[in-house]
Amino acid sequence: MTDTNTQDNQPEGVPPLELTGERTLPDVPEENYWYRRHLVVYEWIADRVAGLDVVDLACGEGYGSAVLARTAADVIGVDANPDAFAHASAKYTSGNLAFRRELVEAFDEPRDAVVFLQTIEHIQDPDALVARFARIAPVSYVSTPNLLTLAPEGAEKSDNPWHIKEYRLEEYRALLEPHFSRVEILGLHHARKLKWHELALSLGWDRVHAALGLTKPFYDRFTPAIAASDFRLDHRNLEDALDFIAVCHA
Repeated sequence: MTDTNTQDNQPEGVPPLELTGERTLPDVPEENYWYRRHLVVYEWIADRVAGLDVVDLACGEGYGSAVLARTAADVIGVDANPDAFAHASAKYTSGNLAFRRELVEAFDEPRDAVVFLQTIEHIQDPDALVARFARIAPVSYVSTPNLLTLAPEGAEKSDNPWHIKEYRLEEYRALLEPHFSRVEILGLHHARKLKWHELALSLGWDRVHAALGLTKPFYDRFTPAIAASDFRLDHRNLEDALDFIAVCHA
């Protein structure tokens, strides 16, 4: 019996990873929503770092570093987790991509761009870390989930045990702007079939599929079919965004 929390169909010699709640993974059908939500941002950044030397901090499984390496001149993926490091090193082997096992707070090598996605909320001293980004790279791409769409209404934090601090939009600006000359923030939103799904939920779809016994059959098909194109990234309605993506210029 296949463990639904472990990656499917990994290449020979690549140890599959298990979901822990700390990172997202490709090749786990039930995780596909979160994987695509992260992937669309990596693809957007890849279009903007062509020909550059990039570091992908807290790279996790390594898929994002591999996306960046499609366009960048050189990519270093950094993660402290030994299982993630072993997996990424074995699975993603292009000549312009290397992985290092170390703490993100310890990385201090000059790069053309820093990429740090969905991890600042895990950091004990985020001020010190983003100040380092400004010293080592002309531009940093830093993302985080929006507290208002992650946590219950009125709560200061979701129940994610790995998160130390979750940000509202203005809190996120206040963290980043003192360290950079210019900070541009975009928001990630649902699009295409995820937008239709939002509409269906607002019309009572949750009650319908539960009453008809369709919950598992529907989501067993719907979730794996989600694509990166089912999200949009732009400047509209930032307060309602799923995630904030900051482009920070030193």
